[in-house]
Amino acid sequence: MAQELRAQLDEVFAARDRSNMAPTIDAFLNVLEQHPGDPEALYEVGGAYDTDGQEAEAAGYYQRAIEAGLQGKWLRQCYLQYGSTLRNLGRYPESLALLDEGLAAFPDSESLKVFRALTLHAMGSVDAALGSMLVLVADRLRTDEILRYEAAIRGNGTYLESRDAQE
Repeated sequence: MAQELRAQLDEVFAARDRSNMAPTIDAFLNVLEQHPGDPEALYEVGGAYDTDGQEAEAAGYYQRAIEAGLQGKWLRQCYLQYGSTLRNLGRYPESLALLDEGLAAFPDSESLKVFRALTLHAMGSVDAALGSMLVLVADRLRTDEILRYEAAIRGNGTYLESRDAQE
């Protein structure tokens, strides 16, 4: 059953038109009606509303998806999208807390780290935002030039992160 549901959700997602999300929203709502409370269906409905610019509507579905036990990559994606949605709604502390929760569950997620930096920036913590991006560069960008200056990049990143923490 779960495999059939996932295939149905994937089919709706593949057919979406980002410039006209109403048919996609309707299709996902139809799937959710057939599978009430399913965490992946809830997540996909939230994502469709989010893509359509209806962040307030999306937020409720994301929250319900997490509460319903969303797992795996879908949970990681939900943390990111929900955190981004909360940021777009101006709910910065909630966004940061949710992204931190996501990073606790998925500590190696570069995308969660990037969106956390966006939230920090939106909150006015520009030093922490840039610092976290510099640490991410030092951690993940493994070119000869970055490796040569890795200690300096990481040191500057850590210093900048600490500046906002002190204020």
